[in-house]
This record gives sequence, structure tokens and C-alpha cells, in this order.
Amino acid sequence: MRSVLAHMIIRGEEGHAEPTIGAVIGGIGAILLGIGAAADIGWLDIVGAVVLAVGLMGMLVINHMTVEYNIFGRLDKLEK
Repeated sequence: MRSVLAHMIIRGEEGHAEPTIGAVIGGIGAILLGIGAAADIGWLDIVGAVVLAVGLMGMLVINHMTVEYNIFGRLDKLEK
């Protein structure tokens, strides 16, 4: 059985915890990109840029799927 706090974080509109996964991945990519640029390691620059882009795009997709679908679904119900 989930606690009330866990339910609020996962399902509550104020939490929005799921998109954080993409932000963390993007942050790791930004760190790799910075290290590669500072050390002049070309392949690490490319890997960091790709990981950063995937993380940011993933964050947008996760946000759209987990937060906006629920909000728009409830708005549609109110309109009917």
C-alpha cells in the first residue's frame, strides 16, 4: 500500500516528478559535454551533446504524457 506522500508525489499535479528523469539525463549530458570541451576530447563532446539532447527531449515528452494528458483529459470532461 502506498503512502499518501508517495501518492501525492507520483499522481499530484504539484509534484511533476516523472519529467525530472529527463532533466537528470540532460544534466549528465551537459557535464559530459563540458568535460569533453575543456579537455578537448572530441568524442566526449559528441556523446555529451547527444545525451543532453536526448535528456531534454525525453523531459518534454514525459512531461507531455504524464502531466498534460491528465490536465487536458479533465478539461475535456468539464466541457462535456
